Amino acid sequence: MPRWEWVAVGSARETGLMCRSIKTLRPPAIPEEATEDDIRAAALQYVRKVSGFRAPAAHNQEVFDRAVEVIAAATAELLAGLEVRGGRRH
Repeated sequence: MPRWEWVAVGSARETGLMCRSIKTLRPPAIPEEATEDDIRAAALQYVRKVSGFRAPAAHNQEVFDRAVEVIAAATAELLAGLEVRGGRRH
């Protein structure tokens, strides 16, 4: 089984193939502020990695989805509070 899987992903900003790893979500790593879709995709990938499930069983779906929501909210809060030296606040 390969360590990396490639999937088609898309957002308002980009469409294409991307490795299933969490990417940096702040400039200068990306040219603009992260979108809600970017943040949710990172949260989903984190939950998948930590749980070991790409898709949860029906009996775990609620807790899986809640974890994605909580992590996405924490990520958005983190990005909003970061100050990049010599850069702008997000």
